[in-house]
Order: sequence, then structure tokens, then C-alpha cells
Amino acid sequence: MVDKVIPLADLRYASAVPIIPATLNAPTGLLSDRLARPLRDLRISVTDRCNFRCSYCMPKEVFDKRYDFLPQSSLLSFEEITRLARLFVSHGVHKIRLTGGEPLLRKGLDGLIRMLSELRTPEGHAVDLTLTTNGSLLAKKAQALRDAGLQRITVSLDGLDDAIFRRMNDVDFPVADVLEGIAEAARVGLGPIKVNMVVKRGTNDSEILPMAAHFRNTPVILRFIEYMDVGATNGWRMDEVLPSAEVIARINAVHPLEALDANDRGETAQRWRYRDGAGEIGVISSVTQAFCRDCNRARLSTEGKLFLCLFANQGHDLRTLLRGDCDDEQIAGAIGLIWNGRDDRYSELRSGLAAGPESGARRVEMHYIGG
Repeated sequence: MVDKVIPLADLRYASAVPIIPATLNAPTGLLSDRLARPLRDLRISVTDRCNFRCSYCMPKEVFDKRYDFLPQSSLLSFEEITRLARLFVSHGVHKIRLTGGEPLLRKGLDGLIRMLSELRTPEGHAVDLTLTTNGSLLAKKAQALRDAGLQRITVSLDGLDDAIFRRMNDVDFPVADVLEGIAEAARVGLGPIKVNMVVKRGTNDSEILPMAAHFRNTPVILRFIEYMDVGATNGWRMDEVLPSAEVIARINAVHPLEALDANDRGETAQRWRYRDGAGEIGVISSVTQAFCRDCNRARLSTEGKLFLCLFANQGHDLRTLLRGDCDDEQIAGAIGLIWNGRDDRYSELRSGLAAGPESGARRVEMHYIGG
């Protein structure tokens, strides 16, 4: 008998094999957690690798050539991802976002998109299928992504000044190539395009107004994200957080703004528009204005662990069920039981405590489950 070898990378975060309920009920699309939050949004990480080394996510001093990324055998196959996605959709998910790492590094990703684009909600509607990318490969792949069925795209871009952008990605990648990718995505019809800028005080906050000016009078929706305390490797400090209220104040002083209502319950961004009709921006205030009470997102890591919060320290090992002898009804039952027991609200708790909730367990890294 040969013992099974489990790669060290598989063990980096605690996880438990989900319990299959004794009574299996068909999904109704009305699943809710302990705080009455529905399950509507599924974020799927397709790789834990990235070609950038942004300090707030994958700092080079940690994620170097010696870092033990997940082996290929650990990753969920496209068929496994689609099987799980179908079960989540049966429970009420109507939006799927592909993330990473950098998702465009996953070979043959257009094949997965094609499979996911065929999913339908219980009401018969197509799933809202989108993807977040750093834009480095977007110019080359935008057309194939659109042809496969991708509907929308979000691009991470932390500044327009080339020197600042190269310092932030820490691999000397030029901003012009990302802008080319955004232009190509617009050309092929991946829209509306959203551009996310993580704002770090003293590092790139000088880029707030140039970014706003660049994307005014375009269909692109620019969103500013507060620098978050995700994981344990980015050296997060509260004094490097620039509150979204200050971001809005800076822009409003030059380009007057007015608030907009949210599109949907659970939307993370507060929406604003320019009073002169030049477009829309948003702010994501996950540090200073927690939005846990409406969070309807689940996150699936690249090797099949389900996380219920971006700041979680433990996942639920769905891959074991997939690769065991469990049928769809059993796996759907396990997912339902997990979500029914969810009470995560890390950001609310952090906001209410001077130093934030303490735990001896290591929180999951952003590159592992996506933002």
C-alpha cells in the first residue's frame, strides 16, 4: 500500500471536510445565513499565482522563487469548478467572478468561461459572469474571453504615473500596457469596465485626481479601495489607510460629485457621479465603513476550499467531497449547511475594537481567494 502524499502547500490554511446533512432537501435558491444574508455572489480563484508582486497583496520578499505555490494536481479542474458553480447557482448565486492570483495566467481559461456561461439560474436567467485582472495580459486575451462568453471585466490599476505604478507592481511592468488592455476590452465589448485602485496613503494617493481626470467622460467606472488588512504578509498599518471620505472630498473639490443609490443589496461600492454628467465613480470602504451586514459573497479557492469571508482563517474542503463518492445532492446539502451556519462579520468587529479582533489563526491571503 502506497501512502498518499499531500503537498505542503495544501496544508497552509486550516480546513474541515464539510458535513453532509442527514436529510437532503433540494435547493430552493433562497438560502440564507444566521444574519439573514442570502447567497448571491460566488468568487472563484482559478490560480494562486500572479506575475505582479504588489506590496499590499503578494510582497516580493515573501512570494519569491522559493515560495511553495499549489501544485497543478491540487487545482480544481474546469469540470470540477463548473460542477460546484452549478450547485451554488441552484442555491441562489446569480453572479460569478473569476479571480486569482492573476486569473489570465490559468491556461485555457476561455474554456472554463465557455462552460460557466451555459449555467442558468432556477428562473432560467444567464449568470452574470465577470473577471478581475491586473490587465497585463488583457490586450492579448480580451477577444477570446468575450467570444467565450465573459460579459464584464474589472481591471486593477493603482496609478497612471509610470514610476509609481512600476514601484507598486514591483516587477517593473509599464502602465501603458494595462491601459492598452483596458482599451482592447472596451473595443471587444467587455463592459461596463470597472477599474479598481487600491489607495495607500503616502504611496499612491497622489494619483487619485489624475486617475479621476483620466477616466472622466468615459464609460469606465473608477473605484477607489481602502488599503485592507488581508492576510498576514502585507505589513498593513492603519496609518496607511486613506479613508474613502477623504478620497471623495479630494475629488469633489475639483469635480463636484453627488451620491447615487446602490444598484443591489450587498453591493460593496458606494456610488457617486459627477454633477456635470462626466461619469460615475465608487469607493469601497471596507476598513472605515464596514458593509458586513449585507455581505452575500462566498469565495472558492483554487483547490476547492470554501471561505465565507475575505478575512477568514479557515475554509471548508469541498474538493474532498468532489473527488470522493458524493453526488450533487449531497454536496449541495453540505454547501447549504455551511451557509446556514455563517455568521462572519470581521470588518464590523474590527471597527468596534481599538486593535481589531485577535486570533492565533492565520488569516487567508488575498491572492489565494481573490479580492
